[in-house]
Amino acid sequence: MNFLSARWEHLLLANYVVEPEVLQPFVPQGTKIDTFDGQIYVSLVAFMFNRMRVAGIPIPFHQSFEEVNLRFYVAPNKDPSIRAVTFIKEIVPKRSIPIISNSLFYENYVALPMDHSSSDNHHSYSWIDHEKNTFSGTIEAELTIPESNSLGEFITEHYWAYVKTPRYTLEYEVRHPQWKCCEVKDYEINVDFAANYGQMFTFLNDLQPHNVLYAKGSEVSVLYPSRLKKSLSPDPH
Repeated sequence: MNFLSARWEHLLLANYVVEPEVLQPFVPQGTKIDTFDGQIYVSLVAFMFNRMRVAGIPIPFHQSFEEVNLRFYVAPNKDPSIRAVTFIKEIVPKRSIPIISNSLFYENYVALPMDHSSSDNHHSYSWIDHEKNTFSGTIEAELTIPESNSLGEFITEHYWAYVKTPRYTLEYEVRHPQWKCCEVKDYEINVDFAANYGQMFTFLNDLQPHNVLYAKGSEVSVLYPSRLKKSLSPDPH
């Protein structure tokens, strides 16, 4: 049964190459950092949450809002072929969302003042954590399904999430069709990563992303979480 359904729309994804030591403290037990062509990526992702329903019920005053998250990519030890994400922090403007998500999913949601603007080919997201942060992009390329085994496919095609809790790891499935996307050449990122995500991410303030992607998005379903079962040790014989 779906815990949540919604439309995720107008996603901007800024993808940075980082060293494993930065992310290791955030890796959920039973998973490992996933790589693409030997490189490790962390992504700043901004998008619109629309038409949200929880257990099939529309929630008043929660039908349209922004989200910005910082995430990276992992794979469960039980099946390294599974592409998954884990979140460092998720920012939303609604105070009720952190209460529900942090208690049920053990996610690291916080509520901050947020805003956005959109036109046919330009999308901008902003939020205030001590100071105003912005992430915007102008879409000039045609949207296409990413090529197989491309970075675009690696970044956008993830259908599982893993969450580090104090005692165990949660996993949940995210269902959506494959997204058309394109690379964004005209973008602006004014984000204080240290203030938003901790001093270990200060270096991102001066680091240019490897690339920035745009995806139009789609209907999305998030299933209820469950505990990640421990993998059995291989038989030494």
